[in-house]
Amino acid sequence: MPQACAAFGCSNRRTLENRGRGITFHKFPKDLTARKTWTIALRRSEFKPNDTTVLCSCHFKPQDFDRTGQTVRLKEDVLPSVFSAFPDHLLKLPDKARSTRTSTQASEASDHVPVCDYPEQLNPSTLDHHYALDPDQVKQKLTETQRRAEELQRQLRNAKDRDRRSKTTVKALLDELREKNMISEELQLKLDHYSGSDL
Repeated sequence: MPQACAAFGCSNRRTLENRGRGITFHKFPKDLTARKTWTIALRRSEFKPNDTTVLCSCHFKPQDFDRTGQTVRLKEDVLPSVFSAFPDHLLKLPDKARSTRTSTQASEASDHVPVCDYPEQLNPSTLDHHYALDPDQVKQKLTETQRRAEELQRQLRNAKDRDRRSKTTVKALLDELREKNMISEELQLKLDHYSGSDL
């Protein structure tokens, strides 16, 4: 039997049809504090989630998802915040704060729960397999990267060859100047100092 979304008024079930529409299902957090926060966000009286209770992706904002891998995951510390089927009394925030310790703690936990004035519609075309890789694009990028790497290696080899030829030419010229006694000792020391090695 397929799992059903635990949100009030949501009839989405974990089926192949919903999967094809880009709807994903996410289990309640195992951490008890986070699970309690999710439960408060659902605003269902006497609702107690278990380890297999799920919410569908329709109750999260698009920016709440991590689509970098092969599976769609929720980012850390996100809360369900999109509930289009809520009755009016659940959409309204309380007018005045309560003063008891228990109600203060409950309000602190629910302060982190954004309440929507209107349902956010998720565009199925933007949710459909953003994590999947297009083999043709990957192959094209890989080919371009390999071509660029080969070009850079060729440029490096050419630069090293030019540097080696320049050093050989300078050494030959200095040897010729020394043979003809056209270079003084002082100039020889300066040239040695600037060249970084004895030529």
